[in-house]
Amino acid sequence: MNYNLNYLFLGLFFLAALVVPLLPIVLARFVAPKKPGRVKNSPYECGTEGEGDAWVQFRIQYYLFAILFVVFDVEALFLFPWAVVFKEMGLQGLAAMGVFLGVLAVGLVYAWQAGALEWE
Repeated sequence: MNYNLNYLFLGLFFLAALVVPLLPIVLARFVAPKKPGRVKNSPYECGTEGEGDAWVQFRIQYYLFAILFVVFDVEALFLFPWAVVFKEMGLQGLAAMGVFLGVLAVGLVYAWQAGALEWE
């Protein structure tokens, strides 16, 4: 009998997982205004009229900066679990993290020398 109750709650959660995202979509079909116009269909950005072409070429420096941020953000993400189990890992864990940080340090030095961190 207890198992049936568990399945009932599981079914209710499954039903809620279906209804909660689908309900606003279905309601929007009935409640949304149906009269599109020139102003309503125009692109809107920051309250001003758009100027120029939407396909603007960005400098590669923005992408390099973003990739470096992601790399060092992931590095910080890997440091936390390592610090938690540092005592159990011993010298082998210290050596592995040293190699990991060394590779990232070489990448940082390369990016610095290539000028990827200089903002003009």
